[in-house]
Formats: sequence, C-alpha cells, structure tokens
Amino acid sequence: MKRMRRAAVVTALATAATAGATAFAVPASAAAATAESAVAAYNGVCGAGYKVVDFSNIGSLGTAYLTWNATTGENCAVTVRARPGAAVYMHAKVFQTNNTQVSASDSGAYTSYAGPVYIPARFECVTWRGQIADQYVTKDGHCG
Repeated sequence: MKRMRRAAVVTALATAATAGATAFAVPASAAAATAESAVAAYNGVCGAGYKVVDFSNIGSLGTAYLTWNATTGENCAVTVRARPGAAVYMHAKVFQTNNTQVSASDSGAYTSYAGPVYIPARFECVTWRGQIADQYVTKDGHCG
C-alpha cells in the first residue's frame, strides 16, 4: 500500500511538472517519523475512508487513535495495544465536546484493541479517550 501511495505522489509530481505547475510534497522521512512515533500501529478497524487525524500514546502500553471520514462526517476512535496478550481492561470513547449525549464508547477485557466507536461530528468538535489497564489519555480540539 505504501508503494502505491508513493507512486501516486511521483505521478502527481510528474504531471504537475509536465503541466508547468509547481508541486510540493512532504518528505517521506517526515511522514515516516510521524507514523513511527506511535507505540502501536493503527489497525484500520474504523474502515475504508477513515484517516488518522490524531493519536496519543498510552505510556508504553499502546496508542489511542482518532480518525475522520470526510464523506460521512463521522469520527471514529480506537485504542490499540502495543503487545497483544492476555485480556486487560481497555476503553475507547469519543463524544461531541459541546453535547456529551452524542457519544460512543467500548470497554471491556480485550487482548488487542477496544473500539471502533463512531459518532457524527460534521461541524462539531470532539473529545476522545483511550485507556489500557490503569493508564489513559484524553484529548480534545478536533473539529469536523
């Protein structure tokens, strides 16, 4: 999949150069550094069309991800363990910051991830939370 994305960027740059336009791209090393800073890789369970907009490590235990689907106007949250193993308490939650009744959460004893959980959030700001065992993160500030 990464090769396909790089090929698309190269094709876009070549097309822009041929048309006499200027194109800019983020260096591959910068994109890789962002992805590598997560303790656990995003597992894609939110589905097609969902792009990671933020993440936060939960110590060394794993990573909580917030994703966005521009087509549906929904956010999805998932908490992923760095090292799957025996079931431990995990939690993934997302809610509209100004209307906490619009929320979704999933918690329980899981071996690899909690979630995915979805809420409508077009033109809304969201707060999201991830927890593994007794460690957690809570973040806000994303508006759709």
